[in-house]
Amino acid sequence: MAAFSTSSSRPYHIIIFGASGFTGQFVVEEVARTASEGPKGNLKWAVAGRNRTKLEKVVEQAAGALSKPELKSEVDILVADVSDPDSLAVMCKQAVIVLSCVGPYRFFGEPVVKSCVENGTHCIDISGEPQFLERMQLNYHDQAAEKGVYIVGSCGFDSIPADMGVIYTRDQFKGTLTSIESFLTASAGTEGGCIHDGTWQSAIYGLADGNKLRSLRKKFGHKPLPVVGAKIKRRGTLFYSNELQQYAIPFMGSDPSVVKRTQRFLNEELTESPVQYGAYVGVGGISNIFKLVFAGLMFFFLVKFSFGRNLLIKFPEFFSFGFFSKEGPTRKQMEGSSFRFIFHGEGYTEGSDPSEGKPNGKIRTLVKGPGTVFKSASYCGAFPLYGTTRLALRGSEYFPYPLYIYIYMYR
Repeated sequence: MAAFSTSSSRPYHIIIFGASGFTGQFVVEEVARTASEGPKGNLKWAVAGRNRTKLEKVVEQAAGALSKPELKSEVDILVADVSDPDSLAVMCKQAVIVLSCVGPYRFFGEPVVKSCVENGTHCIDISGEPQFLERMQLNYHDQAAEKGVYIVGSCGFDSIPADMGVIYTRDQFKGTLTSIESFLTASAGTEGGCIHDGTWQSAIYGLADGNKLRSLRKKFGHKPLPVVGAKIKRRGTLFYSNELQQYAIPFMGSDPSVVKRTQRFLNEELTESPVQYGAYVGVGGISNIFKLVFAGLMFFFLVKFSFGRNLLIKFPEFFSFGFFSKEGPTRKQMEGSSFRFIFHGEGYTEGSDPSEGKPNGKIRTLVKGPGTVFKSASYCGAFPLYGTTRLALRGSEYFPYPLYIYIYMYR
């Protein structure tokens, strides 16, 4: 069974791997800020990555941002590289949990998961890539379960707000909730805003490998989830949302995939009634529609070809109208931005039979937070460190659901 506490040979509660990356640096700050809030207030942690100089700079940056100069002497630095399995093994053997911030995960994530499973180390990542998440489940579930290792995927903005929002909304409904639609909007402050091109690259490769994902899912041999009550009506590719009072499109991220996997687990393992789910994102008014259509047509055409993908990766700002950039948002832009998730659920009130008639009850939940998806990801990535283990059945990659697996690191 994998460890849940430190020891002389495993001195760190957590190692942040990829700490010098764009999102990793904010995860470092968030862990540093909240390290004393654990059950015993003595979180022992370290940072790891390929370049010691960059890691030292990140720790120094966190020390300055938080006015904690002691971080420079208290936080250990480890050098490890995904291309060097031995260095990963040395890192993993020293940690109870590795928080992996190395993306795109389809290229760099698996060596970390493999090493964690082999060395009895729990692993958390902030991936929003369904193909990676489901491939890890398929390849490492049995070995992880045998060793009692938890591999917790999609533990960032993708997809804690969506997964927790669905479960919370279901739990608040008095009766049987049968369907939920979520609507995401993001707001920039006076400084404007953008998203780092790491997310852009994940989208490029995700769409390019769509057929591989469908082929991968067939290997699971899953039966369709039962539909309880009225079947949810899917929206169009572009529609006017009365819920948002603006135009919206289907959400292209990992939320639908992660929520469905959670609902499958709840249905098959805990015999709970599954909730149907649809995810959408607001895109604004008419002027934004023209930009979206133009950028979308170019994107879907170019992503089919290797030369097109190279162009998209090389010039993210041009092809996204400035929405994505290689530099990512500035600290001021992140501080001035925010997001809102609105969940609209329908179901059958207590005493009503879901097999008869239309839903007769509705519920609305609002989930909101400060910062861009990267700052939110750093909050989410650190958040599970202080929860308790609600799902203590067995360790495995079968449970990559951040709502249900909060590793309890202290004994």
